[in-house]
Amino acid sequence: MTARGVTAGAVAHRLRGSNNEGILAIVLVLLVVGMSIANPAFFTLPTAFSILRSSIVPLILALGVLLVIISGGIDVSFAAIAVFAAYTTVMVFEGDTFGLGLVGAVVSALIIGALLGLVNGFLIARFRLPTLIVTLGTQGIFNGVLLAYVGSRYIANLPDPMAAISTTNLIEVTTAGGHAYLHVLVIPAAILALALSLVLRRTMFGRSIYAIGGDIDAARRAGIRVTRIQLVVYVVVGMMAAVAGMIYMIMGRSANPHELVGGELDIIAAVVLGGASIFGGRGSVLGTVLGVLLIQVINNSLTLAGVPSAWQRTAVGVLLVIGVGVQALAARGTWRARGRLGINTAREVTA
Repeated sequence: MTARGVTAGAVAHRLRGSNNEGILAIVLVLLVVGMSIANPAFFTLPTAFSILRSSIVPLILALGVLLVIISGGIDVSFAAIAVFAAYTTVMVFEGDTFGLGLVGAVVSALIIGALLGLVNGFLIARFRLPTLIVTLGTQGIFNGVLLAYVGSRYIANLPDPMAAISTTNLIEVTTAGGHAYLHVLVIPAAILALALSLVLRRTMFGRSIYAIGGDIDAARRAGIRVTRIQLVVYVVVGMMAAVAGMIYMIMGRSANPHELVGGELDIIAAVVLGGASIFGGRGSVLGTVLGVLLIQVINNSLTLAGVPSAWQRTAVGVLLVIGVGVQALAARGTWRARGRLGINTAREVTA
């Protein structure tokens, strides 16, 4: 192969990204262009801000799911943790008796989320139970305890500190297509995404998560404290879910214990479409961000086209199956290639 061919191949690989982020970005751009041609109202600033606003909570939840999937697990309890932590906090701070304000409310939600995440982490790390079974069980437990012992009523008026920020926008623009508002709570979502990206790429903790997802036994032999890392992962995921729950209720200007649970499919699909391997050991924050945006653009496009919500869920389910199927085929091809390499190597050694 010529030097020019090698260089072109290297450039193509770099543009594609280690987790096919480049391909996903191209698909996202093509979808936006196609929708803009079909419906010019789609390509407007109000629509763009609306998609970004609707992506805030899913992105934070998806970042937590990304951590779990990279570590080789699967979590379906994150939505239950989010609503449990946020709704309980709203209930406690409804009268704001202690005058702790918004900071106190956020800290309270983080503590609750961390404790619930610790339950998942303890059961999974200590007893080495299947992550899907554990989180399915805790999802039901957390939701049942919330409705039975915390509360089940709809709260229309949030505590004053939360209500004040619910109407705060980062950007307000008036265009020919209408008013465009970008909520200020897009900032914590962006900060969390940037922080998690740095942790995964630049810290020993992040490398340990990838190692555990790649081969947990090899990680143990390498001296990685697998139990501790798994505990920390699920505690962090619980805290991120709590933040997402708080933002969801603040932006919705109300608290409902029956919401969020049931939307786990969209979040997991976004992470998988973003290039995270369902088998563990691979994934990126950039891919997850693109996956979340892709799901939100698809949902928005189908809504503008008048497609019923049931078919929207069907579209997301199809995308999830395709994403997992592509990963499975790629993994099978990799194992076959390794097998052929092993056979050829053995023949060379024999010869």
